[in-house]
Amino acid sequence: MTILDYLLLVIAGVAAGFINVIAGGGSLITLPLMIFMGVPSVVANASNRVALLAQNIVSVSNFKKNKVISGGYPVYLGLSALLGAALGAYVAVDIPDKLLNRILSIVMVVVAILILTSPNFKTDQEERLSFKNRLTGVIVFFFIGIYGGFLHAGIGFIMILSLVKINRFSLLKTNAVKVVVALIYTTSALAIFIWQDVIDWKIGLIVAIGSSVGGWLGSHLSIKKGDVWIKRILLIVIVLMAVKLWLF
Repeated sequence: MTILDYLLLVIAGVAAGFINVIAGGGSLITLPLMIFMGVPSVVANASNRVALLAQNIVSVSNFKKNKVISGGYPVYLGLSALLGAALGAYVAVDIPDKLLNRILSIVMVVVAILILTSPNFKTDQEERLSFKNRLTGVIVFFFIGIYGGFLHAGIGFIMILSLVKINRFSLLKTNAVKVVVALIYTTSALAIFIWQDVIDWKIGLIVAIGSSVGGWLGSHLSIKKGDVWIKRILLIVIVLMAVKLWLF
């Protein structure tokens, strides 16, 4: 890889970290870029987790500093997702590159649909935190964790839709809970990939530099509701990447 390639990875990391915190789908930028640069799909998928860990550490720190995160519920969701992520990551290690590319392209289309149909987030609705809702959340996030460990791309939207549907959290709290869950289960997936020795640490750490900056920016701006333009841009990018990844 050239210096320009590394610079592109840093820039992509900034964009991905920012989008991941505010909405979701940032990995749909970094993963295809690494694959287009010649990184094997499994290695790209694994190396991307280094960047995700760095991004979420920074984001969670900012949310905690601003007292957005409280209570143990996000941790319970994260631990449930962690168990699922270990299973998903283990499966992802042995999947053929061509099949993973096809799955990624399908995920991109699904996420595009989620972007178009995502609910309006209201800050004045009453949260639902009964035992039934909490238990439902823990069960649902186990299965979300399986997908997160397997691929992660686009999982932010899945978590947002789940938290809004199950607990009726505001956009700000939803994003805060989302990054806590992602931080916890990413450690599980990363451990599996380290164990299987499929991480390109140089690429992972380079993307992590940008993702940390993007996570810091996104966590500061996530309170604002003017995210429509980000979703529109992301929609165009993932559709173009999906077509290219499927055909080439």
